[in-house]
Amino acid sequence: MAKAHDPETPLDVPPQPPPVAAGAEDAGERLDRFLARRLSGLSRSRLKQLIETGRVSEGGATLSDPSQKVKAGQVFHLDLPPPAPATPEGQAIALAIVYEDADLIVIDKPAGMVVHPAPGNPDSTLVNALIAHCGASLSGIGGVKRPGIVHRLDKDTTGLLVVAKTDHAHRALSRQFAEKAEGPLKRGYLAFVWGAPSRPKGIIDASLGRHPHARDKQAVRENGRSAVTHWQALDRFDGADRKAVTALLACTLETGRTHQIRVHLAHIGHPILGDRVYSTGFRTKASRLGPNARAALEALGRQALHAYLLSVEHPETGEILEFRSELPGDLRRLLDALHMESHEAGREPR
Repeated sequence: MAKAHDPETPLDVPPQPPPVAAGAEDAGERLDRFLARRLSGLSRSRLKQLIETGRVSEGGATLSDPSQKVKAGQVFHLDLPPPAPATPEGQAIALAIVYEDADLIVIDKPAGMVVHPAPGNPDSTLVNALIAHCGASLSGIGGVKRPGIVHRLDKDTTGLLVVAKTDHAHRALSRQFAEKAEGPLKRGYLAFVWGAPSRPKGIIDASLGRHPHARDKQAVRENGRSAVTHWQALDRFDGADRKAVTALLACTLETGRTHQIRVHLAHIGHPILGDRVYSTGFRTKASRLGPNARAALEALGRQALHAYLLSVEHPETGEILEFRSELPGDLRRLLDALHMESHEAGREPR
C-alpha cells in the first residue's frame, strides 16, 4: 500500500505550454476546440477538463467554460497540473462513518466528494480518505485506483455507500450489486423534482447508453443497457400560483447505471432540481418558487438527490444490515422552504 504523500515534497512539475494567441480567423470558435487545434499533445477532452478545473486563464482571469467563444487578440495561458501518482495516496480527510467492522465500512458521503481518482480529480477522493483510514486492510480487488469500491455515487449526490475491506467481502458485495432485484441489496434515494407526477408511483424501464453527442452524459437509448427505476411520490409543493411546481420522490433501483435516476426522471418530464446536466430546460421554473425556496435552491449548487437507504447482506455473518441517512443540511433547508411556501400558497403538504 502506498504511503501518504509528504506535502513538503513537491511532485514533478510538467513543462508548461507557451501562451496561445487568438487571431481574427479564430474568433467565434469554442475555447476547447481552439486550444486543441493549436496545442499538439493535448486532446480536446483533456483541455475541457483543464478549463473546468481552473487551469486556463486569459488576461489574469481564470476561465471555467470550455464552450465560451474566442475573441481575436486574446492570449490564453495553461497551467498543467503535476502528474497524478500511479497509485492513490492516503489523505487525512474526515469521513462520516455510519458503520464499520473488519469486513466492510459504510460511509455517508458529502456533496462534492468524488468516489475514486479520475481525470480532473486525481486526489481528495473517498478512496484517498479510505486508504488513510483503513490502511492495508482495504480490499485490493477493485484495482489500485478503486480499492474496496463496489458501487459509486455521483460527485454531488450525497448519502450512503458501502466499501469492502477484504477481498472476500468485495466479492460477496459485488455479487449482491450484480443480482440487484433478486438479491438482498436495497438502495433508496430521495429526489426533489420539477413538477408533480400525475400518478402516485410508477416504474421507469428505459435502456441507457452514452449520449450520442455529449460523451460525459447518458441518455435513453434503444440499444443501451437495461435500466429500471421504481419511484413513489412522497409529497408535492405548490408555487405562489397554487399549482404544483415541485415534488419529492422516493426512488429504488433494480439496476445501477451511470446517472440512472437523473436520466430516468428527466425522461419522464420530472428532472431533479439543481441538476445542471439533465434539467437545463427547467431553470425558468425557479421563478415559480417562493423567495425562500428559490434562495435555498440557488445555495444548493448541485442536484437535489440523496441516497437515504442502503441494505446489504453481511458477507461473513449473512445478517441483513439496513442503514438510513437523514437529509443533509442543504436539502433539509430546501425541504423546509418548500413546505413553508406550499402552506402559504394554501395547501397543507402531505
